[in-house]
Amino acid sequence: MNKVQLFVALGIIVLIGIFGFYLGQTNSKLTLNIITGVALGYILTRSRFGFAGGIKRIYITGEGSLTKALLIMFAISLIATAGIHWAAAANGAVPSYMASEGAAVIPGSSSVGAFNISTILGGFIFGIGMMIAGGCASGTLSDLGEGAIRAAIALLFFVLGAVPGHALRYRIAETAIGKIKATVYLPHVFGYVGAVIVSLLILLALYVVTRKYEDFRKKEGYYQKNVYEPDELPLPENKDFKLFSYRTYHKFFIERWSFLKGGILLSIMFVFIINTTGSSWGVTSAFTKWGVALLQGIGMEFTSPEFASIVESVNKGLLYDGGTLRNIGIIVGAALALLLAGKFKFDYDFNLKDVLIYISGGFMMGFGARLAGGCNIGALYSSICNFSLSGWIFLVALSLGGIAGLKLFEGRVNIIPANRYLREKKIEENKVVELKAQ
Repeated sequence: MNKVQLFVALGIIVLIGIFGFYLGQTNSKLTLNIITGVALGYILTRSRFGFAGGIKRIYITGEGSLTKALLIMFAISLIATAGIHWAAAANGAVPSYMASEGAAVIPGSSSVGAFNISTILGGFIFGIGMMIAGGCASGTLSDLGEGAIRAAIALLFFVLGAVPGHALRYRIAETAIGKIKATVYLPHVFGYVGAVIVSLLILLALYVVTRKYEDFRKKEGYYQKNVYEPDELPLPENKDFKLFSYRTYHKFFIERWSFLKGGILLSIMFVFIINTTGSSWGVTSAFTKWGVALLQGIGMEFTSPEFASIVESVNKGLLYDGGTLRNIGIIVGAALALLLAGKFKFDYDFNLKDVLIYISGGFMMGFGARLAGGCNIGALYSSICNFSLSGWIFLVALSLGGIAGLKLFEGRVNIIPANRYLREKKIEENKVVELKAQ
């Protein structure tokens, strides 16, 4: 046990408590946002969970446990959300996009949005960016909390890229092609039961595809099992249980959680956020505000209508913005997960070429996310689980972009290994060289 890191973690917990109390004097929901953020960050890191990894991990290793956990998480979340929506609708509430002033709104339905060309282009660009930057929006925040300097670089350019992406989305919406759009709330097409069944069938089909791909990679001989580090494994059980012991501490704070456990806990947090805020989980809307605040700080002015509400929020103070507080909480929660485990360290294992690629990836993520109207959380997870067809459209564009990013940059940046066939060929060539040397 690393006592220094433990005391640092305890100090951070105390500071978060004080900060939360301070926020609560203004608005108790702000305290709730920072707490939920810490919980989300802790879960993401403790289980090594990541949305970008759902594509990247299985592509590189052939092992699909994270992908399957994501699909199960989506299934749990949308079933729970269906109950929230159905109950609200039965009491006269309507989806956010249909609500007139003063009307009751279905909780979470603000994630039901229109899809158009921006959704497709933004999703594809974001997909490439998240692969070459090393993670999606929530992943970048949790990686930063874990000490990855790469994530700090990507995050800076993520928030900068969010600003032009946001502006372009509004510009495209005014064009002829941008006006070709649709907002589809699945329960209005299939009913609530039907929407759940259709969504679950799609997730089941993706689960089957994942299993088939795993089998293909095993037969091909390019399959790598998910391996935990020795200290992440459960310790052997003792006959005599002692609450105040290293064994108990290891169980509570060091033992790694499975992807499935992480997914289940995230789905609980997802529903908790809807129930306590009336809105669904999102990440990158706050990034746009960070970008505007940063650029205003160096003298830029934002006078166009699409930035009016953002500038107003920034001028009130970012610490009074719920999304900002939740994102800060994710960083802190991720740091706490490693500090309590005594495993926190800064990671700066990269070169200048890698940095340039991180910068490109971060900017592409910010630009693509705001062009599409969200990232893996807002435009994908929250959209699908609140029954917006736009989420499924975004999933296709995102996946294609992610695969393109992996293919284009495999072996060209330190976070994406070379193509598996080339790796095998290189190993064989090295063997030949060694034999000749003998």
